[in-house]
Amino acid sequence: MFECALCERETCYITKLCPDCRKIKHLMTVASRERVVEILENVLSRTHDKQNNKIKEEVKKEVEQITSHYDLRNTKPQKK
Repeated sequence: MFECALCERETCYITKLCPDCRKIKHLMTVASRERVVEILENVLSRTHDKQNNKIKEEVKKEVEQITSHYDLRNTKPQKK
């Protein structure tokens, strides 16, 4: 049989990856392989409740980085 090259569970006749594994491959292309592996290791090695908290924390950090990068109001020097 033709099995998915990644999960080795789904049957694939035309492509090497099943649809779910193709999504993972796409995320590695968009974000970077290292970032996807880092997220998987940091998040999936926790309990389900802690996984949800870690996901929220990571998303919050990335949103803050993006908004601070593009926030034009932060360009003025702050007074001490």
